[in-house]
Amino acid sequence: MAVTASRMLALGTSAPDFNLADTAGNIVSLADFEKSPALLIIFMCNHCPFVKHVLDNLVELVEGYQAREVAVVGINSNDVANYPDDSPEMMAQLAEESGFTFPYLYDETQEVARMYGAACTPDSFLFDSGRSLVYRGQMDDSRPGNDIPVTGSDLTAAIDAVIEGKPVASEQRPSMGCNIKWKGGNEPDYA
Repeated sequence: MAVTASRMLALGTSAPDFNLADTAGNIVSLADFEKSPALLIIFMCNHCPFVKHVLDNLVELVEGYQAREVAVVGINSNDVANYPDDSPEMMAQLAEESGFTFPYLYDETQEVARMYGAACTPDSFLFDSGRSLVYRGQMDDSRPGNDIPVTGSDLTAAIDAVIEGKPVASEQRPSMGCNIKWKGGNEPDYA
């Protein structure tokens, strides 16, 4: 397992548009969330130990913020030919078993991951109501095997700030996780 850090896309970047299928085959796009005060996009997958480590906390965190009208989307951009545990069928199974209340989208061409500069799983991007990037980075300091509890403290502080109309702290720490599994010849220059 290759461990990679997120790229820390420039704050203020506008959210790139996307049109991706969810686990039921419905097309979901950026415009579907235009009325939400904040949009959290998390690049994730099924098989990564870093995602598995935070998954229960993430699902709980998302439910709480959806009650406050925050939109959340999970996107899987992995090469499913070489990582079949990340296939759309397995995504649907994970979403059901874990009780996802957010769309889990499949980025088959990997173009959306490239547009966002996603590098690892999980890799979180938080946008304000104008869809300007205000946070990118880790949920918290917990990692598999480091015995630090999963709290989501870094991510929740950023979401709370957006909801409350306050500035998000500029000191942000990158996510750490498995590298996105790029299709052969499809690797971006940053991979």
